[in-house]
Amino acid sequence: MALTEEEREEFLAQPHIGALSVVESAERAPLNVPIWYQYTPGGNLWVRTGPESRKARAIRAAGRFSLMVQRVEPTIRYVSVEGPAEFSEDDHDLSVEMAVRYLAAEQAEEFLEFERTHLGEHTVITMRPEHWLSADMGSL
Repeated sequence: MALTEEEREEFLAQPHIGALSVVESAERAPLNVPIWYQYTPGGNLWVRTGPESRKARAIRAAGRFSLMVQRVEPTIRYVSVEGPAEFSEDDHDLSVEMAVRYLAAEQAEEFLEFERTHLGEHTVITMRPEHWLSADMGSL
């Protein structure tokens, strides 16, 4: 059964690992990669990546992407969103926000240092969710 608007937004706001999908070319299936994301109910969803990463280049060309999150316990539940993308510059506060969303405090500090010294520049890609799909198989 489909989730209500409130249920799907609350579920998407939880720190799942997202599966980002974007069309790269007509000759291939969409690129589909795991990614950290941030979402606040009623707002936009955003991700961070290298400005010249494969996914960033594909999103720039397509102008949009989709993201799906799921869980399997205690019931199978998923939310998928799709919408237009906008690029903006990254800043340290967004790096910290994302790291502490997914990692314990001491791990976040280590990750931020690794990111700064090894991963280089990032860009923020924001999506305004236009289309939603959702279900909770436990409600059948």
